[in-house]
Amino acid sequence: MSKRRRFDPDLLDQPLEIKNVLPLLDVMFALLTFFIMSTLFLTRTEGLPVNLPQAKSATEQKTPSRATITVNEKTEVFLNKQKIGIEDVGDRVQQLIEPNQNLVVVLNADRTVEHGEVVLIMDQLRQIPGVKMAISTKRI
Repeated sequence: MSKRRRFDPDLLDQPLEIKNVLPLLDVMFALLTFFIMSTLFLTRTEGLPVNLPQAKSATEQKTPSRATITVNEKTEVFLNKQKIGIEDVGDRVQQLIEPNQNLVVVLNADRTVEHGEVVLIMDQLRQIPGVKMAISTKRI
């Protein structure tokens, strides 16, 4: 016959023992650390960090093949994180296109870059067949 514990009101007067809670706290801190560390690796960065302009209609685009052109505040141009000259954009992007496939080029231009520099890059990209352009913005 098994012993059943009955409710004992005298047990309510005894202080709680902290040693029973410590293993639970260890597990909770381990889980918290795991989730914090895993979310740091879930962020997706494309290109270099720039201060993007804001737009209310900004949406994330999913595309199979893409290249990223970044123009920082010093008007330095990077193609997939490799520094290139602004006049070399067209030739370098042309090398990335595979036969019978479209390439989406995402343009990350800092908000302080002059409009003429961005138009120069866009003009070079528009002359390449099979290239589609997207301009990166930050959602408000």
